[in-house]
Amino acid sequence: MICIVCPMGCPLSVEKTADGFKVSGNTCPRGEKYAIAECTAPTRTLTSIVPVKGKDMVSVKSSAPLPKEKIFDCVNVLATITLDAPVKVGDIIVKDILGTGVDIVATKNIP
Repeated sequence: MICIVCPMGCPLSVEKTADGFKVSGNTCPRGEKYAIAECTAPTRTLTSIVPVKGKDMVSVKSSAPLPKEKIFDCVNVLATITLDAPVKVGDIIVKDILGTGVDIVATKNIP
């Protein structure tokens, strides 16, 4: 896999061992941490848009990375929402989406 933690893009190899995982190819400790997380519990930051009644769409994102397997379920939740204006950057659009402990927040002002 390619590490995406920084712009270097180190090519990583991961081997499962009796003690856990052995990572090679990384030039820093962050690459090892990234590779192990990708093999055990991958996460992604969700970005999307939500309509605002009578206005444009508002961009939203997750306040923290979500479990990768829940991304499409979270998008389906967002597809059921229409907001009322005004919306401010940082407003919580969905609190604790799907019980993940992660909020979906607005990233744009809509007056």
